[in-house]
Amino acid sequence: MKCFGQRVSMGYLSYMKEREGGNKKLETLAFGVNQRGEKASLYTLENKKHTVIKVSDHGATLVSVLIPDKDGVVRDVVLGYDEALEYDNHTCYFGATIGRNGNRIDKAQMMIDGELCKIPANENENNLHSGPNGFDRVVWEVKERTDNSITFFHLSTEEEQGFPGNLKVEVTYTLTDEDAVEISYRGEADKTTVMNFTNHSYFNLGGHDSGSAMNQKLQILAESYNPVRDSKSIPTGEIAPVAGTPMDFRNMKPIGQDIEADFEQLKFTGGYDHNYVLSDKAGEMKVMANAYCEETGIAMEASTDCCGVQLYAGNFIGDQTGKGGKAYCKRCGFCLESQFYPNAMNQENVPSPIVKAGDVFTTKTVYRFYVK
Repeated sequence: MKCFGQRVSMGYLSYMKEREGGNKKLETLAFGVNQRGEKASLYTLENKKHTVIKVSDHGATLVSVLIPDKDGVVRDVVLGYDEALEYDNHTCYFGATIGRNGNRIDKAQMMIDGELCKIPANENENNLHSGPNGFDRVVWEVKERTDNSITFFHLSTEEEQGFPGNLKVEVTYTLTDEDAVEISYRGEADKTTVMNFTNHSYFNLGGHDSGSAMNQKLQILAESYNPVRDSKSIPTGEIAPVAGTPMDFRNMKPIGQDIEADFEQLKFTGGYDHNYVLSDKAGEMKVMANAYCEETGIAMEASTDCCGVQLYAGNFIGDQTGKGGKAYCKRCGFCLESQFYPNAMNQENVPSPIVKAGDVFTTKTVYRFYVK
């Protein structure tokens, strides 16, 4: 997934100047138009500690997380762009809501209720992140908003991506007074279909503009992971132990410490881009990962009720321009995408993302930030 810079607006710079000037008024800002000419907006959420996040209705996207570091300097710790068109012009999925299905589906097909369902292929003959009409391209409806939360709604029709059924889906962002960004999802469809939602934020706890994130430390609380067959990144179906391999993050270590190791799995994917197995079933909330940047003192605890989490080390970000005209580069951010195992709908004896017609599916992931 290579992506290249386009042009930059002044929306982010104007907002930062406003914050520095002490104006904490919550407001809705214009966020440009997307490739289809649809207007997008940017919404500010703020808690009692004056921590701020910004989200857009374009892709139900997490655009910014503004956290004071150990010296009181406000750092934006997620990568992104200044306006909607920039998101449409790239394939990195910065901060986007991904659905109906996150990750890859082998040969872009699956069996649902005894019928073969084929959807568009958009990467190596496979379907990645639901293809060219994923949730990241949609301008969502704002259903509800408070000072510290916002709920986006979208009706995903059968024709939109090719999955069965019309799906009503909601994504709620909540910024708690403990500096946790809670992302909750709710889906209900009129036919049996796939529901495997995730958020594709790229974190850099040194600040989105601080360059490589590979010296930042990471812990993933998983004993095993899903190896992939080859460079197309479809899992073999095996659940392999991380012990004794560069995939082991059970003890906190720099993300880049072993990323160039002579290990076939890392060569297949150009670095970390693998699902870690958190449990054998979905629905139980637990801490999945911890991360820390020594330079800023900013730490993050990530929790989820999902059964897996994809670690992606930003291997194909590429040189481009991000928020505020800042330069982004390879591995300047890392993703922790909570999810079902990749290609789970085509595997037996693993938790399934297929949800029956009329059943309500919910899931939740939390990223809590603090300073050590």
